[in-house]
Amino acid sequence: MQNPLLELDELNQSVWLDNIHRDMLTNGELARLITHDGLKGVTSNPTIFQKAIAGSRSYDNAILRLITDPALAADNRRLFFRIAVEDIQKAADLLKAVYESSRGRDGYVSIEVSPDLAYDTDRTIAEAQALYAEVNRPNCMIKVPATAAGIPAVQALTAAGINVNATLLFAVARYEEVANAYIEGLEQRVANKLPINHIGSVASFFISRVDSLVDRLLDEKVAQAGHKDKARFNKIKGSIAIANAKMAYRAYQSLFFTKRFGDLRQHGAQTQRLLWASTGTKNPNLSDVLYIEQLIGPDTVNTMPPATLDAFRDHGRVHTTLQESPELAALALNTLEEAGIDLTIVTTQLEKEGVKAFEDSFNQLLAAIDHKTEQTRTAN
Repeated sequence: MQNPLLELDELNQSVWLDNIHRDMLTNGELARLITHDGLKGVTSNPTIFQKAIAGSRSYDNAILRLITDPALAADNRRLFFRIAVEDIQKAADLLKAVYESSRGRDGYVSIEVSPDLAYDTDRTIAEAQALYAEVNRPNCMIKVPATAAGIPAVQALTAAGINVNATLLFAVARYEEVANAYIEGLEQRVANKLPINHIGSVASFFISRVDSLVDRLLDEKVAQAGHKDKARFNKIKGSIAIANAKMAYRAYQSLFFTKRFGDLRQHGAQTQRLLWASTGTKNPNLSDVLYIEQLIGPDTVNTMPPATLDAFRDHGRVHTTLQESPELAALALNTLEEAGIDLTIVTTQLEKEGVKAFEDSFNQLLAAIDHKTEQTRTAN
């Protein structure tokens, strides 16, 4: 049987993995995913690293080695980033052949700036530049939260020749700001007679969290609605995240297939692909591969958590769906508005909650590193 993950590649959608752990880098797991499943990239975030470092002993030896440096022993943030950079470098090296064969379109590994900088443009830029230099791999992407403060950071980092993964995107309007910031960064480089053919970028558009919040709000509306509206409102549950993503893809096509970007293509520019993030299904009543099967389209990336990747390999169905039934997506969004739910308010709330969740994970991670550092000192 054909591997559904490999079939996605045939439709020009790249499969990335939303996970990183030192064990998978050393035991051959990531190499097998690249070879057998056509994996083309890896994304990480503070929550992923928190689970990897705090939830295992796989990093204990690295901590023991690194705390011999007094500067690292005294600064848990610097210690974490040194550990994370080692993982990112290993993953980037494993994906180097993908990066080279795709001519810089794929093969990337993402590492995120500190989430507590999400509302600070200047410090985000400074840390992103430092991280990119420390990783020192051409196929490293720096993740920048796409808050209002993150938009100018995307432009500045692109203009500096740094690969950017703009993350925590929920709203189509905010995605358009990110795409324009990327384009403006490229235009700035061209104006300064600097190359742009080596720059890759993605815009991480979050999926399942939209349905998680919207469906709760719809349940409240259903409880108050008449019989006819109950049926209408129930019908759109589990569909708004996909409809929202389809609108983002329409925006992508409008932004990157224009004369303006065509001029940049002449200099070797890549489009900033939409990357579907948060694609694990949280609602047990929905298919465990819903957010893979319904978002298949060219020039996109889907970064899957391990359980979702395994499920799609096992029973995923592949055909182009992203551009199907745009009228149904529009109808679902109109019905949501008629229910009295403002998607702009929803996405604003989700952005704030996303930043807060990553910041909480980061603080828990730093606390876990402190604890492990103390344990290591005591044991030795």
